[in-house]
Amino acid sequence: MALSTPQIEALLAALPKTDLHVHLDGSLRLGTLIELARERGVKLPSTTEAGLNELVFKPHYADLPEYLAGFSWTCAVMQDAEALERIAYEFAYDNHAEGVRYVEVRFAPQLHQHDELDGRAVLRAVNAGLARAKDEINRSVPAGEPEFRYGIIVCALRTFNEHFSAYYRNLLKALSKAPKRSVAGLASLELAREAVWARDEEGIPVVGFDLAGQEDGYPAIDHQEAYAYAHANFLHKTVHAGEAYGAESIFQAITALHADRIGHGYLLFSPDRIVDPKVTDKARFAERLAEYIADRRVTIEVCITSNLQTNPTIGTVESHALRKMLDKRLSVAICTDNRLVSHTTVTRELGLAVGHAALTPRELRDVVIHGFKRSFYPGSYAEKRRYVRTVINHCDAVFARFGVDPAGAAGARPLQG
Repeated sequence: MALSTPQIEALLAALPKTDLHVHLDGSLRLGTLIELARERGVKLPSTTEAGLNELVFKPHYADLPEYLAGFSWTCAVMQDAEALERIAYEFAYDNHAEGVRYVEVRFAPQLHQHDELDGRAVLRAVNAGLARAKDEINRSVPAGEPEFRYGIIVCALRTFNEHFSAYYRNLLKALSKAPKRSVAGLASLELAREAVWARDEEGIPVVGFDLAGQEDGYPAIDHQEAYAYAHANFLHKTVHAGEAYGAESIFQAITALHADRIGHGYLLFSPDRIVDPKVTDKARFAERLAEYIADRRVTIEVCITSNLQTNPTIGTVESHALRKMLDKRLSVAICTDNRLVSHTTVTRELGLAVGHAALTPRELRDVVIHGFKRSFYPGSYAEKRRYVRTVINHCDAVFARFGVDPAGAAGARPLQG
């Protein structure tokens, strides 16, 4: 059965979804940003939503630095517990409203730390907002449908300067004679310890450890001690890699940092971007790395709109590496990266995948379910299995309601076109 565009949109909206790669400080409601800025004396480039969308949160960006510029404004209003709790609360509702049933929100607590708000208080505040929303949402979930769940991923930074936050300013001042790479590694190690403490001592569902920031010149191996600590304490690990640097960055994340998932991974299939002189056959290196990732089921957190915005050379959705990932049978989860900065939702990202990467019903089902299966679910493996089974049953019921059989002969043909 061929579906019309409105039917496909309705199907995508009805499917249970995940978002495994989404930054809290890039996903505020624009109205909330304006209100909090006014209350806290933060001067924005504009005091209207239209003005901010024109000046800061644009449909298109020249490069990654311009894309990241908006975070200076969002982080400026996220410096107290009340604001953090409100933003997290609204974030949960925004996700649930579009059918996201499980979300792993990531943020860098050290960007919000200062003398009156330590890292533990930051984690408590964000968790309080998420937990309150979860409890309210799940009171009205229909029987047989998956409840709303969430996990928290703490995010370390590859590099920073004194302007990032009071925490980083104080750290750089205290360690002024140390190499910047060493300082970044120490900050990451402290954050890993805070994450394990929050999970084990406070019961906050911190499920993963992440590393973000400029790849070029700031290798992941500088943070190996922090990742070793996370690994030793059974904290799941993901790394932003292959977003703006070659495949060797992905290789290092998997081998040196024990990454379970890779954020973006866009340049996996770009051997021309490999700069390591030890790699003599770049095409073969990229091919073998892709096979290794597929075999080990290292999931790629794909963010289509964000990649197009931060890598303008990609050009169009059709040129995105998602189709190659699927053809290589990689485990892929479709994510937003930043709901505000990229003006997107998971439903929209799935629509781009279906419409421009020619997803079949079978591939759509796999991508949706991979998000749940490869999540860092905050519970036992048995609990996760039960939850995923609920998701699969609901997912299949949605497909059936639209007359789509992913397992049948038509399941191998593109859903659209």
